[in-house]
Amino acid sequence: MKKPVWILAATVLVALIIPVMSRAYAEELLCGIDRLDASECRELSGLRVALISNARSLSKTGESSYALLLRHGVKLKYLMAPEHGFLADIEAGQKVGRAVIADTIPVFSLYGASKKPDIQQLREIDLLLFDLQDIGTRCYTYISTMKYAMEACEQAGIAFMVLDRPNPVVPLAQSGFMVTSGYESFVGAVNIPFLHAMTVGEIAMLLRKQYYKRLDLRVIPMKGYQRTKFGDEQQGFTFRSPSPNIRNVETAIVYPATVLLEATALSEGRGTDSPFMQFGAPFINSEALLAAVRKYKLPGITFEPALFTPRSSKFSEEICHGIKLVLTDRRAFMPFRTATVLLLELQRLYSFNIRLDKNGRLFDQLAGTPLLRKMIINQRPVEDIMEESLKQREAFSRLIPANHFLYN
Repeated sequence: MKKPVWILAATVLVALIIPVMSRAYAEELLCGIDRLDASECRELSGLRVALISNARSLSKTGESSYALLLRHGVKLKYLMAPEHGFLADIEAGQKVGRAVIADTIPVFSLYGASKKPDIQQLREIDLLLFDLQDIGTRCYTYISTMKYAMEACEQAGIAFMVLDRPNPVVPLAQSGFMVTSGYESFVGAVNIPFLHAMTVGEIAMLLRKQYYKRLDLRVIPMKGYQRTKFGDEQQGFTFRSPSPNIRNVETAIVYPATVLLEATALSEGRGTDSPFMQFGAPFINSEALLAAVRKYKLPGITFEPALFTPRSSKFSEEICHGIKLVLTDRRAFMPFRTATVLLLELQRLYSFNIRLDKNGRLFDQLAGTPLLRKMIINQRPVEDIMEESLKQREAFSRLIPANHFLYN
C-alpha cells in the first residue's frame, strides 16, 4: 500500500530539518582562553603571571591572549615566544630574539640562546601560562617548548597552567615510532607517537605523571570539543596558522607525510605557495616517481606531477620536479604509511641524491629513532615497518590509563 503524498513529504521534511537542528544545537567550542574570558580570569586573581604564546593564539572573538589577560586586570609581567617568534612569521630553525609588545611588555625568546625558561626569571612570577596551537605531530616544536617550560617551573617552584586548544588532526589515529633513548631532541622531546592524537593539555598531564610529579599543573580544558572532528569542523573554532608554513588544517593533515623530507636533499615545498603539500628536486623524474608510488594504492590521497621554483629554502630559484599530494578523503588518509611509501621509493630511485645513509642524524631525530631510516635503506616492506612501529605504540598504550584523556 502506497503512503499518502503528504506523509512522504513530511518524512522528507523531517529528514532535512533534523541535521540542520542538530548543527544549530551543537555545543560551540570554547578553548581554554575562552573559558578564562568567561570567568573574567578569576583563576589568575592576585597572581603574577607570564605567558608562553604567539600572535596567532586568539580567543574565539579574535582577541590576542595577552590582550585578553590585560583587559581582565591580570598582572602580566612578560611574554615568552616559541619557535617562529611572537608574530609567528620567522621561518623554521631561525633564532628568535627579544621583543616588546604593547610598548611595555617584554617578550623573551624560547628559541634563541636557550629553549628553556630562565629559572631566576620564573621566580619573579607565581604562574606560567601556556597558550599555543599545536598541529598533532611530535616533531612540531611547540610541545617541546611546553615540556622544557614544565621542567623549569618545577625547578623554580611555580605553577604551570595550560590553556587547552584543539588538536586539528585528532581524528587521525596514532601512528609512527616512539622516541628511542639517545635520540631525544627539540624535534622529539616528548616520548609519544609521531602522530599523537592528543591535545596539549593531555600531553601536559602525561608529562607530569611521567616526569614532573612535584609540578603544580593546572589545565583549563576546552568545552564542546569533539575528538571525531578535525579543527576546521569544530563549531565556533577558527584554525589560525601557528607558523609560516602551516596555513590550514589540510596542510596540518599532510604535514606528517612529508615533514621527514626536511632531512633529505629534497625540497618539502618551503618557499612555495604549497609547503608540505608538494615536494621535489631538480633531479626528480616526476612520472617515474608517480608510477612507483601509485602502485601502493594509498587511501585518502592522490598524487599529481608538480613543477615549482622555491623562492627560498632548498633549491631557491631552481626549477624542481616532484609530486603534489591531493587529499581525497581526510578520514581514510594514513600519513605515516604515506610517508613510508614515499621514502621507500625515493630511496630506491634516488639513494645517491637523498643520502639517508650518510646524513641521517636529523632524520633520526625527526622520526624519533634510527630504525625507520635503516628499514628504508634496506628496502623493507611497508607492512614490516608498520608492524614494527605498531609494537612500540602498543607498549606506549599499555602505560596510559583509560581515564587519561580529557575528552570523548
